[in-house]
Amino acid sequence: MITKPYQNDQLSLLGMGNMRLPLQGTDGPIDRVKAAEMIDYGYRHGVNYLDTAYVYHSGESESAVGEMMQRYPRESFRLATKFLYAANPDFRAVFAEQLERLRTDYIDFYLIHAINDHSAAQYLQCGCIDYFLEQQKLGRIRHLGFSAHCSLETLKAFAAHHAWDFAQLQLNYLDWEGIGMKRQYEALTELGIPVVVMEPLRGGRLAELSQASSKILKDAQPDWSIPSWAFRWLMRLPNVQVILSGMSTLEQMQDNVHTFETAKPLTDEQDAVLQKAAEVFRKEITVPCTACRYCCDDCPAHIDIPRVLECCNRYQLSRFIGDLAPMKKWNAGPADCIGCGACTAHCPQSIAVPELMAEMARVLQG
Repeated sequence: MITKPYQNDQLSLLGMGNMRLPLQGTDGPIDRVKAAEMIDYGYRHGVNYLDTAYVYHSGESESAVGEMMQRYPRESFRLATKFLYAANPDFRAVFAEQLERLRTDYIDFYLIHAINDHSAAQYLQCGCIDYFLEQQKLGRIRHLGFSAHCSLETLKAFAAHHAWDFAQLQLNYLDWEGIGMKRQYEALTELGIPVVVMEPLRGGRLAELSQASSKILKDAQPDWSIPSWAFRWLMRLPNVQVILSGMSTLEQMQDNVHTFETAKPLTDEQDAVLQKAAEVFRKEITVPCTACRYCCDDCPAHIDIPRVLECCNRYQLSRFIGDLAPMKKWNAGPADCIGCGACTAHCPQSIAVPELMAEMARVLQG
């Protein structure tokens, strides 16, 4: 297992995310037998960083991890968990509950959870940071950091609060330029804040590419799995401390452990191959809207069609329903489309807008 030095410690480059553990049935509780099998395999092969959060699996993730890790010496692994203001603003009660769930008297890596442009002010004003810094002085928190889903400006402002020990960012080859994560990584690097990576596979989206893009990668490296390309791309970034993977099966754990056995970051030539595959992937799953707005003037429902298609593209890349949430607040959205086809008649890209509107309406209705 590849390890990297962190202060006076050594952390496995592969960290186990515990947000997508196997379940009993479709919507049942965590299958603790299968989850333990995964954790045991990872532990035996050098994975010593386990990440969870107060809200993962409706709170069951922390207790499951705490139960399963009782089999191992506490000093042999590192626990990471998080405080989410929106889930419960009582940070003192949450922290006490987390220690109990995890069956430990200290947290190795504690995070302010999911900083965004709205929640940053809440965290800065509620007193939780001062409290957690106090817990750090008492030894109940070893390292204090934050995870972020925010603008570059908010990230810089929050990072400037004090000398944070680490930060967690959504980094992958699809988002690097696409949503500006390169600049966020560079900003943290300039501040000397080590980065823990979340969503290296874009919620699993980069584990199974399209047939054409997968062929490009398989032709170049037949023995590599598709997910391994994303991990090897991240190995090129020197300020990446840990790469989290939210694994759901033992097979995924085994494949990831194999990838992280030795440090083999992508060469420049291999990176060029990956970028070619990524471009093919983007074109195959996204709508080629150029926002020319020729479609808007004759729409009887007065739908802002390019705006809808922008949300549609974000959803196609992430499969995250939250990417469609803004449409629920608009005066006119996909459900208002009457399928008249006036938009298609004016579209230089010949986009089948009514079909996409119907699809998005179905998704929004659940």
